[in-house]
Amino acid sequence: MLFSMTACSSGENADTEGKALVYRINNAETKTESYFVPASGNTTEEYVDMLLSALSEKSQDAQYKAPLSMGFDCLGYSLEDGIVTLDMSPEYKTLNFTTEVLVRAAIVRTLCGCAEIDGVVFTVEGEPLMDHSGFEVGKMTADTFISNDGNEINTYEEVSVTLYFASADGANLISVNREKFYPTSVPLERFVVEELLKGPQIENIYPSVNPSVSIVSISTKDEVCYVNLSSDILVPYGNVPTQTSVYAIVNSLCKLPSVKKVQILVDGVVPDLLENSYEADESMVISLE
Repeated sequence: MLFSMTACSSGENADTEGKALVYRINNAETKTESYFVPASGNTTEEYVDMLLSALSEKSQDAQYKAPLSMGFDCLGYSLEDGIVTLDMSPEYKTLNFTTEVLVRAAIVRTLCGCAEIDGVVFTVEGEPLMDHSGFEVGKMTADTFISNDGNEINTYEEVSVTLYFASADGANLISVNREKFYPTSVPLERFVVEELLKGPQIENIYPSVNPSVSIVSISTKDEVCYVNLSSDILVPYGNVPTQTSVYAIVNSLCKLPSVKKVQILVDGVVPDLLENSYEADESMVISLE
């Protein structure tokens, strides 16, 4: 049996044995859509070669574009410990923001359809790929790009949000503006909390929320945002007390026009420590000197 039918099966559908799921970009460059190609290859490297070839082949359907045929070249790749590192030509940096995100989404979701691939890293002429905010993109997985129905990846919008991170002593908050593209089917409230969990990535500003916290659910009703988190939110992170973490979340969310108050739940239950809904409180906010 071919390697591609076992370890590298896409797993999307029981009727797709011997096929690989590949993503392409629509002509309007607003979304990606998947289709199947015959799978081949007896090793992971051969399977990756097959997928990259499919990503490069211009679509017979005039409505779509091949992600690796959009004005730049893939200079090569390496595979180590399940991570594929793709090196792009300098023309890659000329892609507009939305197109570049969709190209990444199409390539990453295609390659991560192989069970032997744990993630994808992009470089440009050997240098790490940086995002629109100037941060290193790093390893991406299929979950990096949210899909609407398992087939079509969302369109993306650029958004500017205000996030609150901790001061050196953990007692105060410092506001940081962050501009990014986010998938439109993801609630903006969830995007804000996810960005908080990623940390500030800025010198002399520190994480305000324990990065081990996981999001159970987030929803907003009548201008109250209900943030359901794992119990790690109750555990102080370093010198950052729970109160600082709570107001980092509250102040960040209350910067959104849809949110006036925030109620934090832990595994679906309102803990005694956080029994009240919170409004924004700027008294903890200081300027970075």
